[in-house]
Amino acid sequence: MSDAEGSSAGREIWIEKYRPQTLDEVHGQGDIVDRLQSYIERDDLPHLLFSGPAGVGKTTCATAIAREVYADDWRGNFLELNASDQRGIDVVRDRIKNFARSSFGGFDYRIIFLDEADSLTSDAQSALRRTMEQFADNTRFILSCNYSSRIIDPIQSRCAVFRFSPLSDDAIGAQVRQIADAEDIDTTEDGLDAIVYAAGGDMRRAINTLQAAATTGDVVDEEAVYTVTGTARPEEIESMVEAAIEGNFPRARSTLETLLVDSGMAGGDVIDQLHRSAWDFDLDDRRTVQLMERLGEADYRITEGANERVQLEAMLAALALEE
Repeated sequence: MSDAEGSSAGREIWIEKYRPQTLDEVHGQGDIVDRLQSYIERDDLPHLLFSGPAGVGKTTCATAIAREVYADDWRGNFLELNASDQRGIDVVRDRIKNFARSSFGGFDYRIIFLDEADSLTSDAQSALRRTMEQFADNTRFILSCNYSSRIIDPIQSRCAVFRFSPLSDDAIGAQVRQIADAEDIDTTEDGLDAIVYAAGGDMRRAINTLQAAATTGDVVDEEAVYTVTGTARPEEIESMVEAAIEGNFPRARSTLETLLVDSGMAGGDVIDQLHRSAWDFDLDDRRTVQLMERLGEADYRITEGANERVQLEAMLAALALEE
């Protein structure tokens, strides 16, 4: 990195500054990286379908493939489109076909990367299927999505499918430590653990949390992390559930009120944290199953438009009434 780049480090977005440039630099997806590298080494790249949650390396792997295949010429041979912004059939007919048809030199094929491909309409996906057949000789498609079930079967059958899992705590912790060292940020172990917990397997969220927390004081500690993320401490969530199960509904409701009002958490965030932490609570299996059942009901009703506070209080009340 040049001195000029270094002087503006504080104004840079770290998720882009520290985005891996090669497949070797991708954290936490070892098996997928090995398979992708074998395709590149054999010069036998098929159409690819990447599916998985946000922030786990799908887009990074796509651009890393282009860099390794085309080196310095990668930008001219790699078309990236966000299908959630451009969802219609015209995108497939116009932009994708024009790029696939255009002349190029020195390479056997060009790469078209469709991010959030599960947002494409059914008609657009059908047109894409035909385009994949028509330009199979000189174009490779990489499709990225959160849910592969929303991609029509004829497209899935034409692709090598890679299912990206949420990143492990170790992978996120290692990357966060590396960035903290590079940026000369003081962190505590509790702070790092809080970043990993708040990230929930999402590397982007972890890096953004580190950058935000680094602006709040001299040291990135647990307090700074939970403040910038609006995340509740696991012990607060556990205390609320335990109070409800013990039949102390007023105390459970008071804790919920603190999370929703004082901490400013959304009801969906409370449910997400409850779901992630349910099996870590000191509860017997029967109680945990009851909690999961009530969580599912509350989550569905909130998704359908019900009042968050009413549903969460009803969930705690139901737990308090269980024998």
